[in-house]
Amino acid sequence: MTVLPDGRSGPVVIDRLRPEHVGEALTVQYAAFLSEGRLYGSFEIPPLTETAAELAADLARPDTRGWAAWTGSRLVGSVRLHGVGGPAPIGFARCSVAPDVQGRGIGTALIAAAHADLATGVESALVTGERSAGNLALYARHGYVESGREFDAAGVAVVRMWRVAP
Repeated sequence: MTVLPDGRSGPVVIDRLRPEHVGEALTVQYAAFLSEGRLYGSFEIPPLTETAAELAADLARPDTRGWAAWTGSRLVGSVRLHGVGGPAPIGFARCSVAPDVQGRGIGTALIAAAHADLATGVESALVTGERSAGNLALYARHGYVESGREFDAAGVAVVRMWRVAP
């Protein structure tokens, strides 16, 4: 568990994302990715179409690990790793922070918690929107580098990024 000081909202606690948190996590995910949907003119992007059943099934998989950020009893962010324990790269997915608390280091804390679970030399990969400047900068600060560009199933131009755990 990680605790971050945040004078405006009290401490932020990073802990495991569990199946009982599915509803809250999905609410935050939808809120966080709504701006991405608007930016790209598509609400068919995967984070906005994922269902509670799909998220619950994902969390039940033995190769998925999730983290949640809490301010008091409120879940304010989450992130998941896919393919843990399998062949590289590990998928880094659905990093979400509630819009009203963005810019306070919560995303950074979630990324750090996920990365701390990776052994030295393990590769992780992610996908983010090509026009999502804030996301691209955040991931670059955490060691991700661009590895390619393509269009996803919703027709959105995306950037593939990867990093090697130190």
